[in-house]
Amino acid sequence: MYLRKLALAGVFALMGSTAMAACAFENAVPLKSLSAAFEAWKSATTAMAECGNLTAELDQEFDKKQPEAFAANPSLYQIGGVSNGSITPLMNAGTIRSLDDLVAKYGAGLAPNQLIKVDGKIMAIAMMVNTQHWMYRKDILDNLGIAVPTTYDEVLAASEKIKAAGVVDYPLGATMGVGWNLGEEVNNMFMGFGGQAVNADGTPNVNNEMGLKTLNMLKSLTAYMDPEYLTADSTYVQQQFQQGKIAMANLWASRAGAMDDAAESKVVGMIEGAAAPAAMAGGAPATTLWWDGFVIAKNISDEEADAAFRVALEGIDTEMVTAHNEDAVWLISGYTPGRLAAGAFATAALNPPPYPSTAAMGVMHMAMDGEVGAFLKGERSAEDTLVAIEAAYTKGAKDAGILK
Repeated sequence: MYLRKLALAGVFALMGSTAMAACAFENAVPLKSLSAAFEAWKSATTAMAECGNLTAELDQEFDKKQPEAFAANPSLYQIGGVSNGSITPLMNAGTIRSLDDLVAKYGAGLAPNQLIKVDGKIMAIAMMVNTQHWMYRKDILDNLGIAVPTTYDEVLAASEKIKAAGVVDYPLGATMGVGWNLGEEVNNMFMGFGGQAVNADGTPNVNNEMGLKTLNMLKSLTAYMDPEYLTADSTYVQQQFQQGKIAMANLWASRAGAMDDAAESKVVGMIEGAAAPAAMAGGAPATTLWWDGFVIAKNISDEEADAAFRVALEGIDTEMVTAHNEDAVWLISGYTPGRLAAGAFATAALNPPPYPSTAAMGVMHMAMDGEVGAFLKGERSAEDTLVAIEAAYTKGAKDAGILK
C-alpha cells in the first residue's frame, strides 16, 4: 500500500490532558516490547515495566527487526516503538492493528495530536516529536567569535575556523552511518535544496542540479569529520559530543538530554541548540519533522492487545514526563520545554517538511543510503552516483509494485 504523508500540524502545541497515575493496574499478561534505545524510550519502557510482566528490548536496530518479528504469528512482540518512518513497512505488511477501539476504551487522556491516523484509522500513539537540529559547543563558538551557523555554507566557514584553532578532535559530527542514517542525511540536504526525490507518479527525481548540490555539500562537510563517519549513528555522535571530541552536529532532539547527563558527559551545560541550518540562504532548515510513539501488533490475542495498550499508556503518563522532562520534546501533559529543547522549537518554527512517509520514499531512502557512500569515499563521480541512485530505486520500486 502507499502510506500517506502523516500530518504533523499542531504537533508542537502542548496539551492539558488528564494525568494518569503510575501503574493504575497490575498487569498479569506477559508482554514484550521492541523499540529504539535512546533516552526517551528508556524512560518510557521503565515506566511501563512498573506494571509488571513486561520485557522491554531497546535496540537501535529495532526498525530492521520489527518487520519480521511483527509478521510472525503470533507476533514476537506485542508493543512496538515506531516513528513516522519505521511505521511504514509495518503498515504496508498489515502487521499492526487499528487502535480506535482501545483509544475509545482507555485513551480519554490522549490529545488529538497524539492520535496518528492513516486512512481515517488510529494506527499509532505519538509520545514525542523529533527532528534533527543544530547542537553546538557554546564555549567554543564564543571563544572563537563564531556566530551560530544558519546555512551550511556558514557551517563550512565555522568548521574551518574551529579546525585551525585545534580545540577539538573534529569540528563536525554527523549521523552518516551506512544502513539508514546516510540516506536520511542525503534526503535532508536534497529537500533543503528544494528537491522532492520521488515524483507523484512514483518515478525517481534525484538526477538533477539539486542532486549534484546535495552530494557536493555533503562531501565538503566530511572534510571536518572523523574519517569513520560512514559508521556513525546517533549514539556515536552523541558520545562524540559527550566526550568533548566535536564542536557541532545536526543531531536528533531526542539526544539533547544526554548532553547534560553528568554520569556520561564531560560537557554538561556546554551544549546549546539552534535551528537546523538551511542548505541555501532563505530556505527552510535542511531537516524533517518526525514523531515517535507506539503501535500494537496485529497477530496477538485481544487479551494481549488490551493489556499491551494499557501498559504502553502507563509508560507515557504525566508522572513519567515530570521525572524525565529533558529526555524529549514530549507530547504529554506535564512537559515543560527546557534549555535543551530550544533547537527543536527553533527548527519547527521555520517550517521544515515532515518526513515523506511513503512506500516509495522508503525505497528511495535506502537507494540513497546504499549508493552515496561510494561517492563520499572518492570511488565514483557525483554524476554516476545520481544515476546509480535512480537505478537502485527503480529496481526496488518495481520489486515493491510501486512501478511497473
